Amino acid sequence: MPPTLASLVQHSALHLTVRAGEDRLRTPVRWAHASELADPVPYMEGGELLLVTATTLDAEDPRAMTAYVRRLVGAGVAGLGFAVGVNYDDVPDALLTAARVEGLPLLEVPRRTPFLAISKAVSAAISADQYRAVTAGFEAQRELTRAALADGPAALLTRLAAYVDGWAALYDATGAVVAAAPEWAARRAARLMADVDRLRERPAPASVVVGDPGHGEGAEDRVELQSLGTGRRVGGALAVGTGAALGTAERYAVHSAVALLTLTTARSRALQEAEQRLGAAVLTMLLSGQPDHARSVAGELYGGLLDAPFRLLIAEPESDSTEPGTLEALSDALEAAGARAGEAVLAVPDGERLAVLAVDGGAVVASLSAAAPDDVVIGLSAPTGPIAVGGAYKQAEAALSVARRRGRVLVEHEELAAGSILPLLADDAVRAFADGLLRALYEHDAKGRGDLVASLRAWLSRHGQWDAAAADLGVHRHTLRYRMRRVEEILGRSLDDPDVRMELWLSLKTTDR
Repeated sequence: MPPTLASLVQHSALHLTVRAGEDRLRTPVRWAHASELADPVPYMEGGELLLVTATTLDAEDPRAMTAYVRRLVGAGVAGLGFAVGVNYDDVPDALLTAARVEGLPLLEVPRRTPFLAISKAVSAAISADQYRAVTAGFEAQRELTRAALADGPAALLTRLAAYVDGWAALYDATGAVVAAAPEWAARRAARLMADVDRLRERPAPASVVVGDPGHGEGAEDRVELQSLGTGRRVGGALAVGTGAALGTAERYAVHSAVALLTLTTARSRALQEAEQRLGAAVLTMLLSGQPDHARSVAGELYGGLLDAPFRLLIAEPESDSTEPGTLEALSDALEAAGARAGEAVLAVPDGERLAVLAVDGGAVVASLSAAAPDDVVIGLSAPTGPIAVGGAYKQAEAALSVARRRGRVLVEHEELAAGSILPLLADDAVRAFADGLLRALYEHDAKGRGDLVASLRAWLSRHGQWDAAAADLGVHRHTLRYRMRRVEEILGRSLDDPDVRMELWLSLKTTDR
């Protein structure tokens, strides 16, 4: 504990007497400072024990003393030490009255006690308190280190929460709560995820204080959020909730916990990179049609993933302006979802893309829509197995292409098979082809020379049945035959060719006017 007015009064060598403010003797003293200025406030920081002999003060003037004491209280002075037997044989009534009215602790300092002795006593007490705090902090660091090495981050959080007499929670790289101590703290920590997200946007190390105990409606506790990681690579966050501001020893413990958890995060990152290299080898073998070799290389790390139906997804930036690290953030989010659900995830950077294998129907696939940033596009294959990964990769690429054309974040392969092919033709290159193919017919009709486009559409829709198509148009079948011969002449193509009929039909559907 730092020195207080009470501890100074109890100091046997100082012989101080309390004359006012008896109920505020537990006030901490940050320093002892002697000043004879009529207004020492500009030179005070708050928390000092001010020592005076009243050489320049009119200590017997009630109005002057009231103003003087009010200035000291407003500046946060811890107390006033008045030396008797120097300029005054006793504490003047004006000063004594003002101190009692304003609630300022007033200590009488006998002539035999030099101010230097009081300053030394305060300094020695502060040094002893700092030494105790540092020693306690080192001991806490040893305990936290042992807990982290023996039982991991969860045990570290338990020790930390007990040491600060509060609670602690750990967030992963996505901002989700992965551990908390005590258990009830997980609910409290979950309510801070928005604050954690804002913290993660700042380069590490960064910190923020949330809440203020005892102030405002619904105030619960004081929470310090500390980022984990270095530079722009934020590996998570630590939350520490207490009923009051942290003391020196508690702060040492929190800083030790941050360092240990950051090292754990860095270690995990190195392991993750090694896993990615192994995953890349497994994916390469699967794509090259070597499922047995892929299984042997995957081992226990990815073996369970290959034993069940899985999905393959491909993600890439929406544009060149996409923020760097977006795909890395998506990979982190999917791996975190897999870790929480106990599912294996194979995530491999693939040039400008990210390729991921995840359990079909699992938590990772279910989290895609929520985890995917707005500035990426994702294609998802149908459920597949190790022997058909090459086909799944093509499915994911096709879905990715559709997602990009439609301006969507995620498209699944099943959507392509279940829907119409026509939306897939919503492409500038397809429209340009269709316009070029049909332009001569539209120009012919625009000059009032006939309805070749409408006739062609009716004939194709009736699969070349002359009578049915002519009836739809309200013309004689011979008239329709003449128009179709004109279509062939203008286009220079034969309508007997099924490929030509297909191209014309799709072009009509693409350029419907």
